[in-house]
Formats: sequence, C-alpha cells, structure tokens
Amino acid sequence: MTLSATVVAATAIMALAADQVPQNESEEPDSFDIEPPLLKQNLSNEPSSAMPAPDGDVARLEKQLERAKRSAAGAERLYKIGVLAKVEVEQRLLKVVRCESNLANAQLARAKEEVAAQESQVAAGESTKDELEAAKAALAQLTEAAQMAAAKRERAELEAAEANVRRQQKLLALGSADKSDVNRAQEKLAELKAPKN
Repeated sequence: MTLSATVVAATAIMALAADQVPQNESEEPDSFDIEPPLLKQNLSNEPSSAMPAPDGDVARLEKQLERAKRSAAGAERLYKIGVLAKVEVEQRLLKVVRCESNLANAQLARAKEEVAAQESQVAAGESTKDELEAAKAALAQLTEAAQMAAAKRERAELEAAEANVRRQQKLLALGSADKSDVNRAQEKLAELKAPKN
C-alpha cells in the first residue's frame, strides 16, 4: 500500500468514526440516564436579584413560576420516600417564592409603562382621564403586591439561610463539612440580615 492510499484509508476511517454516535448518548450533552446523587457542591446558589429587568417578559416569568410550582408540588412527598434531600425541597420552595417576586416586579414595571403611556395619551387628547385613573389604580394594586412579594422573598431567603447555617453546623459536628462551609453560611446570613440602603 502506498503512502497516499494509507492517508486516504486513514481519512475515511476517521470520517466514519466521527459520523458514528454512541447509542446511549442523549441529545443533551450533560444529561444522564440515571441522575447522580445530590451533593452539596452541586446545589445552585442562585443570585438573589432584587428586581428583574424592567422590560422582563411577564409571560416568560409566568411560565417559569408555573414550572417552579409543579417542581415543588411533589417535593415533600419525594423527600418522605427518600428520593430528594430536605435541602432540595427547601430550594424548590424558595425558587417558587423568588419566581413570584420576579413576576410581581415585572407586572409592576409593565403597569408603570402603561401609566406613562396613558399620561402621554391624555396630554395628546387621545385618551380620557378615566382610563388614566384606572391605570393608576391598577398600578397602586401592583405596587402593593410587589412589596408584599418582596417581603415574602426576604423572609424566605432569611429562613433558608438560617436553616443552612444550622445544617452546616450539624455537618461540621459530624465531620462531614469544613469550618469554611459554616463560615460561608454565616456570612450569607449576615449579608441577608444587613440593613438595605
């Protein structure tokens, strides 16, 4: 076999190998057929953003809230039968509260935009003052709802941080955690308790 025939054969073999996909490989690169056990390193620490972007898509946030509610709905039962860890149940419930707060803030931002649009339409004579007053009343209701959602979120995050401190202290006593884990949990709790400007 000549050198050029060997190169052609090697190229053909590499092309065939590249085209073949393992049978058990799924479409998602990081998915598993069997989920690995939940480890404390794998838990997500979602940033606690106070307000979503003002142009947040309300419909997208509503869908996200519904998904979070479905995920949290059976979590307690799954915990009781040993499928989920207690911390995962707490995270799912906290996510629902965060989604509710984000949705309330997005609805408030949209209502503010509607009031501004109504004001400009009244100034231009294209709308009545009754429509503007209705928009302002809706804005007042959404402002109150957003404030209540924000307070609920702050309470839930504070309770979750306190539970995490207790959990890390117990794990440290059992020898399953480091002192740095406890310190991080305490710092997070102190950060949440710190007065907001």
